[in-house]
Amino acid sequence: MFYTIGIVISFFLCLLLLGKKNKTAADYLLSFWLFWIGVHLLLFYLFLSQKVFEYPSLLGLGLPMPLVHPPLLFLYTATLCRGQLPKRWWWHFVPALACYVYLIPFSLLPAEQKIWVFHNKGAGYEGFLLLMGIAINVSGVAYTILAHRLLQKHRRVIADLFSNQEKINLQWLQYLIYGLAGIWIVVLLGKDPVIYGATVVFVMFIGYFGIRQVGIFTNQPELQIAQSIYDSSDTAPPDNQTDTAPMPFFSEKTDLEAALPDKKKYEKSGLTPEAAETLHQRLQNLMTTEQLFKESELSLTDLAERLDTHPNYLSQIINEKEGKNFYDYVNSMRVEVFLKMAADPKNRHFTLLALAMECGFNSKSAFNRYFKKATGQPPSDFLRAA
Repeated sequence: MFYTIGIVISFFLCLLLLGKKNKTAADYLLSFWLFWIGVHLLLFYLFLSQKVFEYPSLLGLGLPMPLVHPPLLFLYTATLCRGQLPKRWWWHFVPALACYVYLIPFSLLPAEQKIWVFHNKGAGYEGFLLLMGIAINVSGVAYTILAHRLLQKHRRVIADLFSNQEKINLQWLQYLIYGLAGIWIVVLLGKDPVIYGATVVFVMFIGYFGIRQVGIFTNQPELQIAQSIYDSSDTAPPDNQTDTAPMPFFSEKTDLEAALPDKKKYEKSGLTPEAAETLHQRLQNLMTTEQLFKESELSLTDLAERLDTHPNYLSQIINEKEGKNFYDYVNSMRVEVFLKMAADPKNRHFTLLALAMECGFNSKSAFNRYFKKATGQPPSDFLRAA
């Protein structure tokens, strides 16, 4: 019954995604993944119940299926972060395809012989099963690590672009990666019923976060903002320009490295030391006088427009002169002003959340998270000890 629930949920979520309006590449990829999980669970259920031997043509179909899940996790992560499938994505499925090609002679065997092979623990295919088992374990670990690193890279990118990350940090995807990592730990240590039981829980996990938390199964226009930064194909501003109209911030060729606070990034910058100092002073004056950090959705591009400069130059100034990325730069100002407002007796009738919202934070969780990061304590504890 437990496996049946997982099968039904998998196919139901697949149909739910296919019925979504304005589907993205990530939606199609996730729907295929859910379909694949459903078929995989169905084949295991038939094998566990011995019903698969009533349909000998299905024997062997499920063996290479675990090789498909790790690439799907990585490709789904990459598609969410970049807005499109990576080039030559199909290479990731070559090992699984090779296994299916190898099993073609087995699929052509008489039913009695295929059943005999299964009842004798893969007699005649021991070497193939050993290599496939190794490939499954290596693939699971490697792709999980790659997906995690790609997501961390995405977060570093948006930290240099947005002052509010709540809707674009893909936190739920981190949970998804952790969930699949847990399954691969079970694969390495557990037995098949435990592995497939964990898979059912994983499917329920996707459904929970999809429907209750983040809206995987609904449209997410806020994610399109983050994804759009991967699509631009413009180059850096000309070397002789220090103030220019805003241009697309990224180049596809750099694969987002331009967004990271790396000293090498600015070696070829056209921003002279004098121009850099001038721009830094203008930035400080603007933030002090107009307190733009109180705008909860303030982005690097917005601020660059106000300064009439290129986002690359502004990012360089914040990284080099302030020693921070854009996210930390803006939110540190918000915390500083919050502390001043909280210490003012005139504001005692306001709640901490009301003061935080006034300073530019747009949610209690975002405020608490960054305040603890900046001070090492939750807001209430810090103010109580002050």
